[in-house]
Amino acid sequence: MKIVLYFGFSLFLVILDQYTKLLIVENFRLGETYAVIDGFFNLTHVRNPGAAFGFGGEFSDVIRYGLFKILPVVACLWLAWLLVKSAKSSSLLSWTYALILGGAIGNLIDRFRLDYVVDFFDFYYGRSHFATFNVADSAISVAAGLLIIDYFINSKKTTDEDRRD
Repeated sequence: MKIVLYFGFSLFLVILDQYTKLLIVENFRLGETYAVIDGFFNLTHVRNPGAAFGFGGEFSDVIRYGLFKILPVVACLWLAWLLVKSAKSSSLLSWTYALILGGAIGNLIDRFRLDYVVDFFDFYYGRSHFATFNVADSAISVAAGLLIIDYFINSKKTTDEDRRD
């Protein structure tokens, strides 16, 4: 069954995410940086108590608990339902949901276990840095791109069907 493949892929992403974070935590001091491609890409051990780009990291513990623990659990349940529903029709959408689910669970594990997310991919040019991120964030970002592609594919199908009518 395809649904087992999609959920298996999500599980693979969770394991890969947690393994890479473990490697960083065990081999880097907090804030330590290793230049992979000098002037462009570092591995840097960062703790992110917030969401994307550190948003909300300074919120009170109560607000952070609701936004970064309770809400994502509900979102993961909803994503699992969407994945089951989409597995019957759209392969692209199913892979998209599998990516988001795996990424969301990977970061949720950190939030419940550590109260922050371990980030380490640090891309930059000169003094301009992109937000430091991890495997889970990468999966979610790829999924966002796939959602956009799926939207355009489906809007083109709808337009083509309207022309035939």
